[in-house]
Amino acid sequence: MTESDPTATRPERVLDAGALKALAHPLRVQMYDILSQYGAQTASSLAALTGESTGSTSYHLRALAKHDLIREVEGRGSARERWWEREKGSVSFTNPEAMKTPSGRAATQVVMTEFLNRRHQQLLRFVGDSIRTPAEIDDMTALISTANLRLTPDQAKELNERFSALIDEASDRYRGQDEAGTQPYTVRVDVFALPEGGN
Repeated sequence: MTESDPTATRPERVLDAGALKALAHPLRVQMYDILSQYGAQTASSLAALTGESTGSTSYHLRALAKHDLIREVEGRGSARERWWEREKGSVSFTNPEAMKTPSGRAATQVVMTEFLNRRHQQLLRFVGDSIRTPAEIDDMTALISTANLRLTPDQAKELNERFSALIDEASDRYRGQDEAGTQPYTVRVDVFALPEGGN
């Protein structure tokens, strides 16, 4: 699983075991994801968004910063109110070396499960909101689609590459916009093999 930022100049970072373990906490995953989706935040704003105390979010921000997962925003804030942002660049949560150890596999599973749970909850909230207030939702601003295909592994790889290229193109064009009328969107593509026999 990869958290993408194709506009960045640095190559994809594969998280080492230490960074995976530092991220492997539900609140840290939530905070990291908020920074990815909404941009720079303070411990206070993260506390308001997560329902945690400022002391708790401040502690977890320092833990994330220790492993270079986030950084303080230069020239913004004060000694009392520090702003934090996610490091630029794509991040892979799947590290082959970490997967060789039980603790590395456990940390990877926590991180990936928390990210996917968060994405699923966001999708369910969007669907619920669009059902409650259909007049306020423009059908063309969202796409929720499932297609079931029979593919060879090579065909699946080709499809993944085409999706990635399209997402990279959109990211290059639109990431970082801050004009009136823009809001955060998440783009999610799932391509994976189903078990044989429907189990």
